[in-house]
Amino acid sequence: MNSMDKKERYAAWCAEQPAIPVFFQPWWLDAVCAGKGWDVLLVIQPRSERILAALPYLTGKRYWMHFVLMPQMTPIGGIWLDQSLLNDDGSAWDQDALQNVCEELLKQVQALDLHYYYQHYAIGNPCPTVLQQKGMRLRERVTYRLEDLSDLDKVINNFSRNKKRQLQKALSLHAEKGKVNAEDFYRFHRDVLAVKHKKISYSREFFLVLERKARRLNQCEIISIHNADGALYAEAFVVWDKRTMYYLIAAQDYDHEDSGAMALLVLECIKFAREKGLVFDFEGSMIRGVAKHFKQFGATAATYYSVEKFYKKWFVIPYWAYRIFTFRMR
Repeated sequence: MNSMDKKERYAAWCAEQPAIPVFFQPWWLDAVCAGKGWDVLLVIQPRSERILAALPYLTGKRYWMHFVLMPQMTPIGGIWLDQSLLNDDGSAWDQDALQNVCEELLKQVQALDLHYYYQHYAIGNPCPTVLQQKGMRLRERVTYRLEDLSDLDKVINNFSRNKKRQLQKALSLHAEKGKVNAEDFYRFHRDVLAVKHKKISYSREFFLVLERKARRLNQCEIISIHNADGALYAEAFVVWDKRTMYYLIAAQDYDHEDSGAMALLVLECIKFAREKGLVFDFEGSMIRGVAKHFKQFGATAATYYSVEKFYKKWFVIPYWAYRIFTFRMR
């Protein structure tokens, strides 16, 4: 089966998966891997021809080195399992089937002749435990989430006193959806970072393509906070799937840090998730200061795992050299 046929089958299969995250969708991968390319590994049941599991991936090359990494703006990936692998009562995964599909996908990964493999797996995914038993290395990661938004008063009551004070400061501000377009969103984010002598981590072209594809499918929104004169104080780009809304990108004008705009921005995003009946995920919570900020909104920690393996042991040296260099460039 060639790459195009696999992608077509994968796209049809994704449409049947009720819980599959937006980050696994082919249109998302087309957007975030533009100019680089992505592919997918499949485990197919011989008789029924049904896809039992899939592993979409971004393949990267540098000189003669070949590796799998997470695409930009894509917090989770790895293996996704078909619902048919659940036990008859749907309460747990069939362990024999789980072992079989993980082993098959590991063989396919091995056949890619990689130097290095690294992906983040979704919350609750049982595959990392199996992969660890097969020699892969796990790293614990944490995001913060608000699972139950049904009672908004209760949600707000769980905010810290500091966040409640910030909301009081923001009473003169107002929130809007769709007032800021993608071009203006990018420009604002780039310019406010420049004030702090920081460089934006994604390109204008990247964001415009991603926003356009997500908006066509009604799976994104830009929420912004303005003062009475219409001046932009803060903005957020959120995306969602059938179960979760992700707080993907946020930016604020540092000249108005004490305005309460960021607290109001988060509250408006939470309200929007509640309107849609979704869980709210503060994606990107591995930085201590950021995690502290999110916890003050009453969010609880949820653990997920990155899975990695150095297939060529010497690749550890260029890998850590790259990590140190990029850290110093921030």
